[in-house]
Amino acid sequence: MVNRPSTELASQGLFSLALSLDVATRTIKITLVVGTVLAFINHGDKILTMTLTGKSIFQIVLTYLVPYSVSTWSSVRAMEANASKST
Repeated sequence: MVNRPSTELASQGLFSLALSLDVATRTIKITLVVGTVLAFINHGDKILTMTLTGKSIFQIVLTYLVPYSVSTWSSVRAMEANASKST
């Protein structure tokens, strides 16, 4: 992870931090692992038998959005907290 000066970090908004390479890389890795586990817990039988419906696919997409959102939010908040401690 690249450490940014706290003044640079403080001047960035929530969305620019959320879309930064550091956060995006970390978030995508976490999303792939957690989202896949959750998808198999909730829809494993349909995935393995290839009997997915449109509704099931939509639910699986939502299943991946949850860890993505949580991971992004926590990463940005942690970066903001670290920046405020160093000032």
